[in-house]
Amino acid sequence: MFGLLKKLFGVGANVDLSALIKEGAVIVDVRSKAEYASGHVKGSVNIPLEQVSANISKLKKHNHIITCCRSGARSGMAKRTLEANGFNNVTNGGSWQSVNQHI
Repeated sequence: MFGLLKKLFGVGANVDLSALIKEGAVIVDVRSKAEYASGHVKGSVNIPLEQVSANISKLKKHNHIITCCRSGARSGMAKRTLEANGFNNVTNGGSWQSVNQHI
């Protein structure tokens, strides 16, 4: 089951999030503004999932992007949206709490 989720949402890849963050990866939290306000990774950027496509130009300057949300589902959708727009430097970090452990 986890293998299917991993394939669908891109969660759990063998990626060193700590290293990516140290190298300056931007963390994009794709939850709603209210969800983000209730807790988030320090230094992350809030771009709700439905606004990711409209913010493509803001993300092009980053060497690496880590997406996160509540569970990893929306961040997986954001990753696929970015990849469909030519990004090849996106990692689905899963939940924001999981990403927060790497800070």
